[in-house]
Amino acid sequence: MSLSTPTRTVFNLAKAIAVLLLLGNSAVFAQTPQERVHQMSHSVMPFDMSKTIHIFKMTESGGVERVIARDPSESDQVALIKQHLKHEAERFQRGDYSDPAMLHGTDMPGLKELRAGASGIKVSYAELSAGAEITFKTTDLHLLTAIHRWFGAQLSEHGADAKAE
Repeated sequence: MSLSTPTRTVFNLAKAIAVLLLLGNSAVFAQTPQERVHQMSHSVMPFDMSKTIHIFKMTESGGVERVIARDPSESDQVALIKQHLKHEAERFQRGDYSDPAMLHGTDMPGLKELRAGASGIKVSYAELSAGAEITFKTTDLHLLTAIHRWFGAQLSEHGADAKAE
């Protein structure tokens, strides 16, 4: 059975659209974790990721997460960093790590332990001239390891927007 020219044209057009849709979806799946985090960051953080730097410092008692504006004179970015980190510190103290889970995934290293062990971690917030920081302290070795694993995962997934100190 031979297809008529108009039918063949519609069939070929449908095949072409299907191929384009598949190629478009494969680009999403081929996205690196760093690209995904950078792209999705606006859904979790009110500031512009490309205008900030996340600094993670692992300590003997936990760690310090610092977010600063790349240009400290951008007062709008600095204010948004302070607002966000203050809010996150309050949530982390209660064991609410839903924002990092939304951005990095619920199976992010250390996250399950941080949620479950929130009462064993002291979380504090401090303002900086160019941003803010959150300090995590614990005497529990299991939670200390979870904090360090969590910081390591964030360093990896934030890519060029993060650094270790």
